[in-house]
Amino acid sequence: MVALPMTCSFSAATPRRVSRFSGAAMASASSKIENVKVGKGLGDLPKVTLTSVHGSEAELYLYGGCVTSWKVANKDLLFVRPDAVFTGQKPISGGIPHCFPQFGPGAIQQHGFARNLDWSIVSSETVEGNPSITLELKDGPYSRSMWDYSFQALFKVTLDSNALSTELKVINTDEKPFSFTTALHTYFRALVTGASVKGLKGCKTLNKDPDPKNPVEGKEEREVVTFPGFVDCVYLEAPTELHLDNGLGDVITIKNTNWSDTVLWNPHLTMEACYKDFVCVENAKIGQVQLKPNETWTALQQLSIV
Repeated sequence: MVALPMTCSFSAATPRRVSRFSGAAMASASSKIENVKVGKGLGDLPKVTLTSVHGSEAELYLYGGCVTSWKVANKDLLFVRPDAVFTGQKPISGGIPHCFPQFGPGAIQQHGFARNLDWSIVSSETVEGNPSITLELKDGPYSRSMWDYSFQALFKVTLDSNALSTELKVINTDEKPFSFTTALHTYFRALVTGASVKGLKGCKTLNKDPDPKNPVEGKEEREVVTFPGFVDCVYLEAPTELHLDNGLGDVITIKNTNWSDTVLWNPHLTMEACYKDFVCVENAKIGQVQLKPNETWTALQQLSIV
């Protein structure tokens, strides 16, 4: 992947969901671009379906700007938890949720607010039968109530025959500098007892087990990292390419540009109903990104399967 230049506790209560993308506008966007369909999903939330001429498919919800499905050969490689709700009141638990402008716990609600706000559609296109769509999130009264900055986030999702690519841009539209942390909290469908990740050997680690508030520093010595129990570990300065064996017969290549860190997570018995069915391999930016007014930070992720 070609690098782009870089310029420089969950709150259950969220505001009443108000879509910034009208039904008429959704229909217009859907009719103008081949292989991009905008309609209603679960809970009547606005949903975008991308379909490649090669047969792959992806779905994403405007609520949270969340990709919830990526299918190749009719096999969904992402996972949405059975306890996920599609009410527009809580973040969607699964797929590729956004953590912004905070990853994990901190000064504001856990994982920030981007995953529980409506994003709007900016543009869509199809190139050689492969569709893409760009979503936008801007500051508003709800975001400013906890993070008082003006910003623009653009999230482009592109579907190929065997790949799903994303580009996240964060632009400081304020008159003062700000900083943030962020991640793509990707849930992969997996058989947890057979799942493993290659490419992390030698990374500095911050192990949040057993105490997430006091992570233990270490170094990854394993060539193949598995999920034998509860796993919540940050890998600092991780490689730009990892390989996930999902234990179901698929090896997914995870490439990135400018996502400097990786997080592995599986809740084990704390989520007994479904922990055996997924693992999270998350591209993240654990250290603070500093942006001056008018500066932009850009990061890319590409998931692919042979």
